[in-house]
Amino acid sequence: MASSEQTFVVVGLGTFGSTVAQDLVRYGNHVIGVDMDKGRVMALADVLNQTLIIDARDDAALREAGLDSCDTGLVAIGSDIEASILTTMNLRTIGLKKIWAKATSKNHHRILSKLKVERVIHPEKEVGQQIAQILNNPLIRDYVSLGNGQYVVTFVLPEKLEGKALGDLRHRDDFDLRCVGLTRGTEFLGQDGSDVTLQAGDLLLLLGERKNLRAFAGSL
Repeated sequence: MASSEQTFVVVGLGTFGSTVAQDLVRYGNHVIGVDMDKGRVMALADVLNQTLIIDARDDAALREAGLDSCDTGLVAIGSDIEASILTTMNLRTIGLKKIWAKATSKNHHRILSKLKVERVIHPEKEVGQQIAQILNNPLIRDYVSLGNGQYVVTFVLPEKLEGKALGDLRHRDDFDLRCVGLTRGTEFLGQDGSDVTLQAGDLLLLLGERKNLRAFAGSL
């Protein structure tokens, strides 16, 4: 494998797990898919680098399969909370340092947090929040949580900003936001400090706290 390539094990190949696994492969990573359902495993056999029919509640089976050498584990089991918790514990037991896990309830989230996972994911909730943000303001193209209260939001610049300079937006002075990128089509135009004249339809990526991003969105 190339030195930049990471090795991921995705346990649970339902809709969420299989989607993440396939995208990780597209990004050039080595991905091992694990599930007890033969049909799910066979469906991805020609897509992922390796697929295994394993009961992840058995730490010996995980270690025997060589999964202790993986860089990161994703526990994508949602319907069986006990299996999710045991799998998370077992990945930690065999030595994985970085583990993400899907949660389906507050109690599930609380337990996974106690197991010191890197991140607890609520796919439906996170996607729902993103869609709500976009529906609420048509100038918002995308919305990503970075954790620790920080978000990156992509804004589509309206016609009224045509011809203005990036600094005229006063996103930094008035809203404590940082521009991490300004693009036009496939062209990257710059970020804070760049001498750029804006055009309607440009995409502006701003980083900051949600309340400040909302205030900026309301000013557009």
